[in-house]
Amino acid sequence: MSKVTKVDAQSPALHAADSHDLIRVHGARVNNLKDVSVEIPKRRLTVFTGVSGSGKSSLVFGTVAAESQRLINETYSAFVQGFMPTLTRPEVDVLDGLTTAIIVDQQRMGADPRSTVGTATDANAMLRILFSRLGTPHIGPPSAYAFNVPSVRASGAITVERGARKTEKATFTRTGGMCPRCEGRGAVSDIDLGQLFDDSLSLNEGAITVPGYKGGGWNSRLYIESGFFDPDKPISKFTKKELHDFLHREPTRMKIAGINMTYEGLIPRVQKSMLSKDTEALQPHIREFVERAVTFTTCPECDGTRLSEGARSSKIEGISIADACAMQISDLAQWVRDLDEPSVAPLLTKLRHTLDSFGEIGLGYLALDRPAGTLSGGEAQRVKMIRHLGSSLTDVTYVFDEPTVGLHPHDIQRMNDLLLRLRDKGNTVLVVEHKPEVIAIADHIVDLGPGAGTEGGTVCFEGTVEGLRAGGTITGRHFDDRAALKQTVRKPDGALEIRGASANNLHDVDVDVPLGVLTVVTGVAGSGKSSLVHGSIPAAAGVVSVDQGPIRGSRRSNPATYTGLLEPIRKAFAKANGVKPALFSANSEGACPTCNGAGVVYTDLAMMAGVASTCEECEGKRFEASVLDYRFGGRDISEVLALSVTEAEEFFGAGEAHTPAAHRILERLADVGLGYLTIGQPLTTLSGGERQRLKLATHMADKGGVYVLDEPTTGLHLADVEQLLGLLDRLVDSGKSVIVIEHHQAVMAHADWIIDLGPGAGHDGGRIVFEGTPADLVAARSTLTAAHHPADLGR
Repeated sequence: MSKVTKVDAQSPALHAADSHDLIRVHGARVNNLKDVSVEIPKRRLTVFTGVSGSGKSSLVFGTVAAESQRLINETYSAFVQGFMPTLTRPEVDVLDGLTTAIIVDQQRMGADPRSTVGTATDANAMLRILFSRLGTPHIGPPSAYAFNVPSVRASGAITVERGARKTEKATFTRTGGMCPRCEGRGAVSDIDLGQLFDDSLSLNEGAITVPGYKGGGWNSRLYIESGFFDPDKPISKFTKKELHDFLHREPTRMKIAGINMTYEGLIPRVQKSMLSKDTEALQPHIREFVERAVTFTTCPECDGTRLSEGARSSKIEGISIADACAMQISDLAQWVRDLDEPSVAPLLTKLRHTLDSFGEIGLGYLALDRPAGTLSGGEAQRVKMIRHLGSSLTDVTYVFDEPTVGLHPHDIQRMNDLLLRLRDKGNTVLVVEHKPEVIAIADHIVDLGPGAGTEGGTVCFEGTVEGLRAGGTITGRHFDDRAALKQTVRKPDGALEIRGASANNLHDVDVDVPLGVLTVVTGVAGSGKSSLVHGSIPAAAGVVSVDQGPIRGSRRSNPATYTGLLEPIRKAFAKANGVKPALFSANSEGACPTCNGAGVVYTDLAMMAGVASTCEECEGKRFEASVLDYRFGGRDISEVLALSVTEAEEFFGAGEAHTPAAHRILERLADVGLGYLTIGQPLTTLSGGERQRLKLATHMADKGGVYVLDEPTTGLHLADVEQLLGLLDRLVDSGKSVIVIEHHQAVMAHADWIIDLGPGAGHDGGRIVFEGTPADLVAARSTLTAAHHPADLGR
């Protein structure tokens, strides 16, 4: 047998396959990008910086990631592509060197009531297999422990073919773990009948109080003229049969006022027309009614665990799957580590790795049964990261959108380690970020700007951290900013007493929150900050709570409609042209008839993803052509809605378009750092931080005395934080009390009073570990927050 000898031949300097080590972008014009050209190194960590609205997301998400996704979709068959959204090619001249992009963004996870942290990360699936193997008593396969699988029994002839043999089965059963009462939701909804009708009145006197059922319309006539009961008799005097016919009768065809109609009990009718619809899409007055009429209570049968009695009865070492999912994940990881069962060793190894990943990423304080819809944007992003941490994939592009959102400086170090670990496996990591701690670990930096909106969209700097520091860009100038302690702090003029707070992980907390000053509540992620502030400060009169939750409104809503800015603009246009204000609303008479004022035509493809295409009639302008002939200050209504807040503030501030009512609202939007937003931009495109600042601008005119803000620096550049601090100071100086949940060192240093929660997260937190001024906190250096303040703070 010949022996193979290895000859060390002189290898070429560089193999052709190894020369593709750059992602090249030339001539990118997505959104506000002005012919941007950059070269991004592969298998390195590149951080994209710049003020809010400078074009970072347009370059990273709208150009690089979007094109990568589009090209991958094109590799599938035409049949499979039919089930995918149609993606258009980004506006860019050249884009090559792309690799598969995995986007880990801050989009909230679906608010489906059956979606939990466990189902989103596959931890639940592994636990179900574990319990089906080791649980006693044995109740069935993994599906028997799944709260989203109902038990099914079917009888009748079922023919099963196995080769030439045919067998007939008389019954078919599937054991699921779903609680039959709440159907796996953990809560049951009850309708408050007192909100549907006033039983002291008769139908003719207007007993039905449901919106749309008053005032002699068809909805009320259906019941009044049905003949099932006396319309002049008070509902409280109805017999049992009459009340059943009124509330619960099955659909019945009948003639009412000579017209064939279907009569149905009030409860199923209201359920179909209002309660079964997405509340966010309902008109405001109907939404208010639904929120009043429907009450959710913990399911009495499963006690909120979502599981059937059988699934709850099967245990491993005294722990049921419901107990396991309710545990804090850090405790569950320890319990799984203590299980020693060779028959399921590979499964236990994988489950341990998944649960340990939660701890690594700073989410060990969550529980697997936590509904996915209740996670913050930052938490949702970190949960999505978990499936990538153990991945064997290499040479892919990971795209992150501010992965440090909601993270205490103590946790940012962990996040940095994870980003570097992904890079060291041979992946390209692209991060949009403002935090100097993350920028400092970058191999390559792309700084966009110099300003926001039309003032941005150009590359101001490309290079290393040292080059950025030496460069003259806004990011470079502010990179080494250190938060200086205030020399004097304001004195409180009262206190908001919180006694015995025990929401979520709080341990019977007593604290006095000072009023008339800027109070900052801080602590590591999961320490109980939101539970203390949102759960214990009553949202009563005088308290304005501004969070990062989704803004209620449809895809037609924009900053102009949300803030009430459109009202004075419409009136100004109407007065200048001598026509009705309704013409200048894309939701009213002036709407383009083809797209009904949406600017795009939505094509619903049933089981496929819907497709949105720009309306050909109005070219996305949303208005009828005749409406665009009316001008005000030299612009038509679509041109005004295309202005940024800064441009609109100038437009309505002076000259022939001077409109004080519009100018006041625009000033408030500029004050909160949203000068770059287009006033007609759909609200669905805003980030969590932008949504919060939009709400803050809207509430600034409120009469409230206490403002509660949840991480208002989210998505803000270092330079913009100074502007926000000025705004908070103005609020306090005008007599308001401001309470801020925040990790940002500049905000903490600017506070008059700090309340620090901890010492850890989950059940290791929930206690007050410090109360006092920022100077006292730095002097004490006894908490995690104090330890992560810059050493030269206050010098």
